[in-house]
Amino acid sequence: MKEAIHPEELLVHRSRLTSILIDCDERNFDESVAFWSAALDKQSVPESGAQPRYVSLRGRVGGEGGPYVSLQRTSAEERGVHVDIESDDVEAEVQRLEALGAKVRARISKHVVMLAQARRDLSLFRPAHVG
Repeated sequence: MKEAIHPEELLVHRSRLTSILIDCDERNFDESVAFWSAALDKQSVPESGAQPRYVSLRGRVGGEGGPYVSLQRTSAEERGVHVDIESDDVEAEVQRLEALGAKVRARISKHVVMLAQARRDLSLFRPAHVG
């Protein structure tokens, strides 16, 4: 029988939930942005371009320390929700989450996409202010 893993024993670096990304069907993306902006009472801030892939909602949800919320234009098949975790040691966080059962799906530029136990994506990256 496998011994229980205690997450506090594995964490020797700083990591925190920083963003929640809501994947929205590209066919009704603008309506989804309008809904989430109104539902969370946050102004939408699109990327530049005619059809931005991402739209952020201004400010943190729940006040200082809360996560940012962004909407991502995706195909209907890709819709879901995923979280972003920032870490000052991405590789150590990958190893910690793998020990908890997550799997690496892709390494893209400066972040790692993982699949969590509940079959949901999460992304790991270094905070912008860390070298």
